Amino acid sequence: MCRFTCIKLLEILKVFDYDICTMRLDKFLKVSRLIKRRTVANEVSDKGKILVNGNIAKPSKILKIGDEIKIERGKFPITVRVLKIPENNVSVQEAPTLYEIIDGIT
Repeated sequence: MCRFTCIKLLEILKVFDYDICTMRLDKFLKVSRLIKRRTVANEVSDKGKILVNGNIAKPSKILKIGDEIKIERGKFPITVRVLKIPENNVSVQEAPTLYEIIDGIT
């Protein structure tokens, strides 16, 4: 499904308050390359070091476009906003386009 189709579906399905473009938190962190491996994303999330929209999130948390993710990693926490939800894995060049850095450094 291309990005245009996904956006159109979102517009249509908003009438029913349903989002088709979603992804698990642990998978998004891996695909976006914010965290290197999905198992590491699971571990960090299980320790309560990842917040989604201000709430502690489990690895199975479903993300939507516009969600804010805060990753507390040592002295350098980072907060990002989800801009796109990919269907599958993306290239290294495309990964940074999935999110917008709100606070912190990568």
